[in-house]
Formats: sequence, C-alpha cells, structure tokens
Amino acid sequence: MAKLVCNFLSYSLQRATDITVVLPSTTCPEAMELPGQLPATHVLPAKFPVVYLLHGFANNHAQWTGYTNVELYAEERQIAIVNVSAENKSYVKCGPDDFDRFIDEELPEFVENYFPVSAKPEERYIAGLSMGGYGAFLHGLRHPERYRAIGGFSAGVDVDLAAFGIDPATTPVGTDPSYNLHVLAKQVAEEGKAFPKIYDACGTEDPFFKANELYAKELMDLGADVTWKAVPGFGHEWRFWDQQVEQFLDWIPRDDEYAKLGKRSC
Repeated sequence: MAKLVCNFLSYSLQRATDITVVLPSTTCPEAMELPGQLPATHVLPAKFPVVYLLHGFANNHAQWTGYTNVELYAEERQIAIVNVSAENKSYVKCGPDDFDRFIDEELPEFVENYFPVSAKPEERYIAGLSMGGYGAFLHGLRHPERYRAIGGFSAGVDVDLAAFGIDPATTPVGTDPSYNLHVLAKQVAEEGKAFPKIYDACGTEDPFFKANELYAKELMDLGADVTWKAVPGFGHEWRFWDQQVEQFLDWIPRDDEYAKLGKRSC
C-alpha cells in the first residue's frame, strides 16, 4: 500500500491544504515472487477506481487512516482512497473558504491528473462519516451524474450548524435550498435524473439515528436504490465507522479491471 500525504496550493481555498491519497501497490506476498507466481511489478493495468472519503467534525485528512483499517481494506479490494481536510466547515462555502468548488471541481481535477486514479463517473464514489456524511450526500446529490454511489455513516443529514461549530452568519447553509439534502433529493427525482446507489448506515444508539432512518425512507420513496443499515448497539463512534467503511467497500457496485481480479491477500 502506498500512502501519500500531499500538501498543495488550492485555487479554490486560496491557500495550501492537505490530503491523504491511499493507492494499492505491490503486497508482501506478491513481492516474495514465489515459484509459480507472476513476477512483481509496479506497472498498472488501469487507473484505480476511487472513493472520496470525507471526515467528520473536528477531524482532518489523517483520521480515516489513523482510526480505521481503511488502508488494508482498500489494498485488498484494489481501490484508491482520498481523504481531505475540510476543517469544521461542512464541505460548503464558508466565508473565503470555498469547499463547494474544492470538492466539486478542484479535488477531483487535482487527484485525477496527478495520481493513477480514474476520472470515469462509474468508477468514482463519495462517502463520509457524520459531517462528512452530510458532505457526501450534499455533493453526490448535487451532481448525481459524477458518482456511481454515495455512502453515509452516521451522516449529519439535518445539519446543525452550531453543533458543527459554524457561525450561521458565515454560510448560506440552512437558508439556501441548494444545501438542503431533502430539497436536493427531490430535485434529482423531479428532474428525472438517476440517483447514484446509496448506502446509509447508523447505529441505533447514535443521536443521528432517527434522522438517518427517515432520510433513507425519503430517498426510497423518491425512487433511489437505498441500502439502509440500522446497526444495534453502536453510537457515534470509530468502531462503527471502521466496520461500515469495510462493508461499504464490499457493497459498492464495481466492474472495473481490478474488481474482476477479486479480493487479494495482503
């Protein structure tokens, strides 16, 4: 597994920002080049499918790889993972920080041009936990044609700006319908667009549980293909998110070159 921490100047944010990019690479069993095994190589048969995996409140680009086994899960399934630093700004435009443009345009442009990552919508996925779940639904439903699937784990469906440390005066979230997940879902249906496949999971002890349960039903009623998971005994916690990101990676629809090879040993 290649784990790359990259700092670059963002034109959307007008400053430097950090991302972590996880790329499958030669595994230990492959590097041993045992008899009867194909020789090890860094030559890729194709660009990797990718999950843009968003963090929650008070986190940054490092928490997904620090608190979960997502590197292992991605290595086994041969899929790239991209983590960003969006601070506590809900992946929206907050004052001078234009995370709308950063997530929608600049991040995929940067990643897909600097790394061996696919630019095909059918090989691009977006997911996140808590505040990042809100961000995944927001950007995935705003541009459903860009993503094959959306994943939300304990998603902040009905975003409470104060809970996320955001001054409502600095952002149109809450007043601008383009930031309302209920409005966005209805727009997708009313405009006759195809929903990405949706995975929504929440622990039954999580304070966000009821909102996620209702939102999953709302999406189903609008015609979306939704996998809803109510998981007993879990609250708003990393053990749940570690479990769910692995299940999400097994769930996502794939027909890329790497998916045809199946899960590999690491």
